[in-house]
Amino acid sequence: MDIRPDIISHLKQDKQLAVLIDQCEIQFYKSPLSVYDDLIRSVVSQQLSTSAAATIYGRFVASLTDSVPVHAQILSKSIDELRSYGLSIQKAGYIQNITRHFIDNDLFDYNWENHTDEEIISELTKIKGVGKWTVEMILMFSMYREDVLPLDDLIIRNHMIALYGVKSTGKQMIADLTEIAAPWRPFRTYACRYLWAAKDSELIK
Repeated sequence: MDIRPDIISHLKQDKQLAVLIDQCEIQFYKSPLSVYDDLIRSVVSQQLSTSAAATIYGRFVASLTDSVPVHAQILSKSIDELRSYGLSIQKAGYIQNITRHFIDNDLFDYNWENHTDEEIISELTKIKGVGKWTVEMILMFSMYREDVLPLDDLIIRNHMIALYGVKSTGKQMIADLTEIAAPWRPFRTYACRYLWAAKDSELIK
């Protein structure tokens, strides 16, 4: 999946960001599964290394069969059984919370296209265990929303602070970072992808 030239041209008006765009490559690792599946995977992966998350998620997926809907299987499992795959007791509970919310609100095949990012964040953060950052990742990677700015993400925040020499702290820092990112609209998602891509480079110190 290539980024449209008009998006690149727009973002390169920011000279600091242009350096990252010229020297970093964005990787699109997978096609989106579904909001439900990606929420489950996101919760499983939180605060784990990539390899540990893959191992635990692999055990979890291996426990499922094709003959019964995934959500029914999850609710049929006890917390202890979910923990046996390597999940913490909290994550096991969060996965069941997500499942119940999707069942109760008939969200499995829901069309999110007519909802704003803010409306989707408001709906999904009603689920205990699902925070704003998690929903922002769903917006970016499952729904391919183009104008998400996840300032709760430490890599995004720290790279912006370093790249633009931000000295403020607290609420003022968030306001300053939001202002810096304003010219990236309506393509802030792609700018953030480049900020992430710079993680393993020497471009940001």
